Amino acid sequence: MTDRVFPDGFVWGVATSAYQIEGATREGGRGESIWDRFASRPGAVADGSSGSVACDHYQRWRDDLKLMKRLGVRAYRFSISWPRVLPHGRGTVNATGLDFYDSLVDGLLEAGIRPFATLNHWDLPQRLQEEGGWPARSTVEAFASYTEAVSMRLGDRVRDWTTHNEPWCIATLGHEQGVHAPGLRDPVAALRASHHLLLSHGRAVPVLRRNSPGARVGIVLNLVPGYPASPSDADRDALRRFDGSFNRWYLDPIFRGHYPPDVVEDHARAGLLPRGEMPWVEEPDLAAIAVPFDYLGVNYYSRAILRSDRIPEAENAPRSVEEAPPEERTDMGWEVYPQGLGDILSRVQREYRPREIYVTECGAAYDTGPGPGRRVADGRREEFLRAHLLVAQRAIEDGVPLSGFFLWTLIDNFEWQHGFTKHFGIVWLDRATQERTLKDSALWYRDVIGANAVDDGVPVLARRLA
Repeated sequence: MTDRVFPDGFVWGVATSAYQIEGATREGGRGESIWDRFASRPGAVADGSSGSVACDHYQRWRDDLKLMKRLGVRAYRFSISWPRVLPHGRGTVNATGLDFYDSLVDGLLEAGIRPFATLNHWDLPQRLQEEGGWPARSTVEAFASYTEAVSMRLGDRVRDWTTHNEPWCIATLGHEQGVHAPGLRDPVAALRASHHLLLSHGRAVPVLRRNSPGARVGIVLNLVPGYPASPSDADRDALRRFDGSFNRWYLDPIFRGHYPPDVVEDHARAGLLPRGEMPWVEEPDLAAIAVPFDYLGVNYYSRAILRSDRIPEAENAPRSVEEAPPEERTDMGWEVYPQGLGDILSRVQREYRPREIYVTECGAAYDTGPGPGRRVADGRREEFLRAHLLVAQRAIEDGVPLSGFFLWTLIDNFEWQHGFTKHFGIVWLDRATQERTLKDSALWYRDVIGANAVDDGVPVLARRLA
């Protein structure tokens, strides 16, 4: 076995989000979010659960910090609940809500853990949704005001900020496919939402720079490398359409100041843009969206293989046409394909030249619970992580400016429409008692962090797929 060493100062972290772990949805003056409302719909969540209790992190955050410190985690990527800070989305700040994050940040710094704060991880205040939500331009200004309130309080200590996590999910899963909050099935609303999410990112960046001197500001995108199922022109065009709507629709505006023309044409042909125009895009918007920022966060889980007869004209969702055997898929049904991480990192660096990149989410769902002695032997997750870290290390050697890796996720949590049926955590959660148990993968990750290196032994799957 050979140790593959990461650069000095490489940031090793874990990632979570507010609605998935905090609970306490009716405590401390918190307002209702769109996920509170969505999860209350019969059938919206697989097991009928919600984030009302989740991992009770709101009460148990000190214990969770001790877990992170025990694992040697050097950075914690968490999100701030907008309705906990501004219960109605705008207006009077809820001091109790900000107090919680103030204490959390202080606790992280005392533990020697670097806080990476995300302003929006999907939990829009329900009051704003009733006023139009992300398809409405007024939400852009509400987000800027929310950014002002949070950064005025935390900006003296938080130096790493993310505006939005995965705007594609908010726009497409929430407004077009209806499987995430707010549960709409309106493709035009999804396009409007995507623009206003990007515009609000652009508006928030200067606010963060003003209130948090020396801050590093970024945005996090879930990126999926696509591959044509065959060399045919039709399959290559299917790939173009998928990549355009999933990846380039977000990368091009923030780095190049425009939407990809071919995708605009696709939407026009589909009847979504009469006259081929986006009337919700105003003249200064694209310049605001392309404001310089410091880092791009890349969330990576799997790849997409595209075939023309499996991607209808009105749909650009990823779908694999090559079925991998069960041992090469996670419990989400996603193919384990480590090389895709290297491919998307190299492609982003080659075509967009971000100043700095972090892998802000990477992980796997495997339903492995406690065995004898309460040991959680989750070797498949360890192998998954090792394979992806080996690819990440090679990307660094090839010149990708990758500065850190945030594992998804710390604790088994509320996994959106899947509820508690999918387990991504390196810490097992007993929902009845809220007891936390370190899985074998957590202890393995602790050793990786301590060595600042990953060994290239054992990963049969990594060698087969890399």
